[in-house]
Amino acid sequence: MIPSWIIIGAVTFLIALGSFLITPRDVKWFAQLSRPRWLVFEPLIPIIWTVIFISGAASAYIVWQKNPGSLITWLLMALYLLVEIITVAYIPLMLRFRSLKTGEILGLIGLILAVVLGICVLPNSLMAALLLLPYLVWTPIGTYTTDELRELNPQDA
Repeated sequence: MIPSWIIIGAVTFLIALGSFLITPRDVKWFAQLSRPRWLVFEPLIPIIWTVIFISGAASAYIVWQKNPGSLITWLLMALYLLVEIITVAYIPLMLRFRSLKTGEILGLIGLILAVVLGICVLPNSLMAALLLLPYLVWTPIGTYTTDELRELNPQDA
């Protein structure tokens, strides 16, 4: 039998790979947008998201280990999966539609779902809930940044 941490890690990794469904033309559009002067941390964003995905996978693993295979645990796994899919869809959909508003909406949906997930996970494990904090802290920053990009690039909102 394959250990649960390998399955959770593999699913997390495979979904994260889905964000590479971007054409170069779409990336070029995003690269040409005006950015706020305070956006000096942009090169760190891939590292930040890597930490967030690892933390989320670790949180899911802890939840799974508490009560493996139960209906509640499966429902929580589905919610983890939905949060990751929404998160990974942010960039490809925003770039495909060339719409910063699309990115902002997905960011807000991801945040709301992660808050719900955190509330649901907390009774099972404080550590699992704490591992969701990087997502809960970073997502509002990313969503705010997208909103600022909309302000600076109204033609691409």
